[in-house]
Amino acid sequence: MKNLSNTEKRGSFGSKFGVIAAAAGSAVGLGNIWKFPYIAGQNGGGAFLLVYLVLLIAIGAPIMISEFMIGRETRKNPVGAFKILAPTSSWKWVGIMGVIASVFILAFYSTVAGWTLEYIRLAVTNQFLNLDSESLRLLFQNFTASPTLPIFWQILFLFLTCIIVMAGIEKGIERYAKYLMPILFILIIMLCIRSLTLPNAAKGLSFLFNPDFSKIDSNVILRALGQVFFSLSLGMGTLITYGSYIQNKVKLPEIAIKVSLTDSLVAILAGIAIFPAVFAFGFAPTEGTGLVFVVLPQVFNSMPMGQIFAIFFFLLLAVAAITSSISLLEVIVAYLIEEYNLKRKLATIISISISLFLGLICTMSFAPNSVFMIGGVNFFDVLDYLTSNIMLPLGGLCIVVFVGWRLNKSVILRQLEVNPDKSIPVWVKGLLFIIRYIAPLAILSVFLNSLGVF
Repeated sequence: MKNLSNTEKRGSFGSKFGVIAAAAGSAVGLGNIWKFPYIAGQNGGGAFLLVYLVLLIAIGAPIMISEFMIGRETRKNPVGAFKILAPTSSWKWVGIMGVIASVFILAFYSTVAGWTLEYIRLAVTNQFLNLDSESLRLLFQNFTASPTLPIFWQILFLFLTCIIVMAGIEKGIERYAKYLMPILFILIIMLCIRSLTLPNAAKGLSFLFNPDFSKIDSNVILRALGQVFFSLSLGMGTLITYGSYIQNKVKLPEIAIKVSLTDSLVAILAGIAIFPAVFAFGFAPTEGTGLVFVVLPQVFNSMPMGQIFAIFFFLLLAVAAITSSISLLEVIVAYLIEEYNLKRKLATIISISISLFLGLICTMSFAPNSVFMIGGVNFFDVLDYLTSNIMLPLGGLCIVVFVGWRLNKSVILRQLEVNPDKSIPVWVKGLLFIIRYIAPLAILSVFLNSLGVF
């Protein structure tokens, strides 16, 4: 069932830390630092955080393990993996949907990543100095509505992503992830410390950690589940692809737990860094997509050596975005290499070109009177909603159903390093119960509720 020669040709992660860094790099990025705080702010703060953490532990981690198992067992991309495990069936379409989701996400993801590059320039040239909250909001709005500058930065970001993926797994993806992600972690902590010293910081912490259960409704649950999938890179083929590069000596549950904990910790730290500042400077916690780009410059303005903090924060925010974008691009590249026998260089160029085409539409949809609107919603928000709330949960649902009900149990036990001749450990039974029953029912119930069925 395994194709070891193909594994050698495709490469693999060189160390356990490299696996964690790469997988955490895929999970920890704009989804935590840019998206989580503003979605939490729009959906009840502490109420959203509570729902998010429950779903991450109960559903996110088991699905991550499931994807890792599929990838490592087959040593293939998402489409090829299902072809091997379920030949002459329609399961390959789950992998195809994952590849398409990666294209869509990379498209709008590169738009936001381009914003981070512009804000590095603004920080280096000290453009935030003496700007009040309204001026910073106008600065952000004018920039995103510009017909040229966001496109320039988006192209540059995708070019950098392309170069890293072309270098391969160990020399490209792993090398960058395992050195730059810890630095980002340190800077987020530093920012938290400074943010907590601002006036009214306690109000921000109360908003983040004191759940108002009246805020919890079907929409909050749907958004929280979508955020779990977006942040952990579930249902899009990334973890199946990365799983195919994990060596057999690495324990998959350990990797999944460490990545999930890292992801949730960074999301919480991002909230601690941002919400005290939101209340300190009079912003509404429902600021929206510009929260990081409007609030944080005010925080930097208020601290000693704030310009230096701003430069490094937006630089490493961009790096975090790259560690996630390379995982998205690698899904597409691995698919083209293995299914169409393309060289890595050509596969990367084709993949980045498709993503850039859709990405430019996302970026231009922010322009005034843009033609790239669907039902009054800009193309960026359409792709964001489609992937986070439909494609990724649906992909995750299919994956847990496949692993729980279709995949041979011997494969599961082998990947979990359990001897089939001995009694199955309690934790494995619990994991299988979640994969078979809890995760599918939870995802399905959210879908039905969002459709108005009940």
